[in-house]
Amino acid sequence: MASDPLSPEETRRYSRHLVLKGIGGSGQQALKAARVLVVGAGGLGSPAIAYLAGAGVGTLGVVDNDHVSLSNLQRQMIHTTDGIGDSKVDSAGRFVHALNPHVDVVLHRERIGDDNAETIVAGYHLVLDGTDNIATRRAVASAAETVGLPLVSGAVSMFDGQVTVFAPGGPRFGDLYPAEANDEDLPSCEATGILGPLTGVIGTLMAMEALKLITGIGEPLIGRVLTYDGKGGRFSEFSY
Repeated sequence: MASDPLSPEETRRYSRHLVLKGIGGSGQQALKAARVLVVGAGGLGSPAIAYLAGAGVGTLGVVDNDHVSLSNLQRQMIHTTDGIGDSKVDSAGRFVHALNPHVDVVLHRERIGDDNAETIVAGYHLVLDGTDNIATRRAVASAAETVGLPLVSGAVSMFDGQVTVFAPGGPRFGDLYPAEANDEDLPSCEATGILGPLTGVIGTLMAMEALKLITGIGEPLIGRVLTYDGKGGRFSEFSY
């Protein structure tokens, strides 16, 4: 992935990355050249979008067919009260442009599923999925696998969350979620509730995994699930 040189303004903006061992100029150039798709501009997508935009990901795609509602604002911090009723992707686009005008935003105002997932993800280098139903998650995972893209996957419920990475050649979505799993197995936040900052914890971890994959630093969560117990204040992990 090649990109244009950093401008003087970008050099100042990303100065904390540029002096960071393991990132530096080459890492920031990789971020600028990256095309990242965030599926879902809700609880997990919001912090992921914010930190990817702040980090200087050059092209950020957002796909969502939902609109901002009042109940979203307890946890979806890129949206505002004035934006209630607006398309979530339009709201996300305004947030990104206000935070970092160097990021190109591609807005997909549509529901992603089996019929269009492969077409949408094909234009990107990396996918993050923060959706809340297993049918969509399965469709996105299948498309990413077909196209050969790494996928950062997060999930939350009530006080707990988890994040993992599916990468080409590694364990697959079906190794973690059996084929018989369906949405009835996953409690909805409308029915059970969710503590707002939990989505920030997991969504930010998703952004962290994305930056690691783009820049090549560290050890991504491939074949490992990092879990967070919000009530107990504990992280743990298991392999699959």
